[in-house]
Amino acid sequence: MIEDTRLYDVFFQFDENSRGSMEKMEETVLKVMPDGRKVRLKDVADVYETAGPNEINRENSQRRIVISANVNKRDLGSLVEEVQTKVKSKVVLPEGYYVIYGGQFESQQNATQKIALFGLISILGIALVLFSHFRSTTIMAQIMATIPLAFIGGILLLYLTDKTITVASLVGFITLCGVASRNGIMMISHYLHLMKFENETFNKEMIIRGSQERLVPVMMTACVASLALLPLVFAKGQPGSEVLYPVAVVIVGGLISSTILDIIITPTLFFRFGRTSAEHYINDNNKKEEI
Repeated sequence: MIEDTRLYDVFFQFDENSRGSMEKMEETVLKVMPDGRKVRLKDVADVYETAGPNEINRENSQRRIVISANVNKRDLGSLVEEVQTKVKSKVVLPEGYYVIYGGQFESQQNATQKIALFGLISILGIALVLFSHFRSTTIMAQIMATIPLAFIGGILLLYLTDKTITVASLVGFITLCGVASRNGIMMISHYLHLMKFENETFNKEMIIRGSQERLVPVMMTACVASLALLPLVFAKGQPGSEVLYPVAVVIVGGLISSTILDIIITPTLFFRFGRTSAEHYINDNNKKEEI
């Protein structure tokens, strides 16, 4: 109903007797005028039988029809991509109609974009801190190279368990950036310590010694962190574990792969590419101490 410049939705529910036939609905008296004339429904409206929504929703002055569904045993992102592909190829929309995919999918897309931005900021922050300390892009790159080693285990364990990548699992991958960097820092810092304070020369024996001496601390920290997260890993399907479970799976998988591969990759990279950077770092520190 239009009154002045405002629109009002009018709902009318008939009694049991009137709703039995369209004729009775048409004869329903809406108002009795002062002169005794009766205004019936058929006088102000067309009454007919049709199929359609019992409520007309609007958004931004346009009609909105909502089609909702629940996702079970599927990744929400891949399912929506499949729906989008099929709708685009098989559904011909009339002029003026368009489809918007919203709800939880829209929220997930927004959260994924924000997490991707925060992840990039985290990686750049780690790189900046490493460069400010070691003053060497080579050493910084060698430590940053341990991050993909952690991602390998996180992705593999996530595939073997949940098989879906969620916003919570992306948070776990961001956490792995710091965990993997820590292992590389512990290894390379000890190599530099041996060269500076124990007069070790840069050779294979020094690399082996430093790796062996750092093996126990690296293994201990990884094992302690994994043991703390194992209850969450085995809590799949339990109430309240929807967020913490994928985070724990990614971190535990990343700790396993980064710890194993870091013992092999980091010493190899440092032995192959780290001589010049290590010597420059030692010389610069010695000059600062002399000053």
